[in-house]
Amino acid sequence: MIRRHITFHGWVQGVGFRYRAEHAAKLYGCTGWVRNEWDGSVTMEIQGTEEAIDRVILAIEAGRFIRIENMDSRNIHLVEGEYGFGTE
Repeated sequence: MIRRHITFHGWVQGVGFRYRAEHAAKLYGCTGWVRNEWDGSVTMEIQGTEEAIDRVILAIEAGRFIRIENMDSRNIHLVEGEYGFGTE
């Protein structure tokens, strides 16, 4: 298990990004949250296996109107007992 803090840049707000992220995270058994930022980016903290997190990102990128131009990603400490994935 790992937890990543990821900031997505590009065409990521107003295009169903958070909906796709939540749906994919639940599908692949990940926990965490996703939210829009004031600067037009989207921030996500996601916890799961490395493979599951990669699948979530691929599912988000498959969105019709979503265009991820850059991602800043770093591993952070796990959150014990976290349940579910939601939007903030």
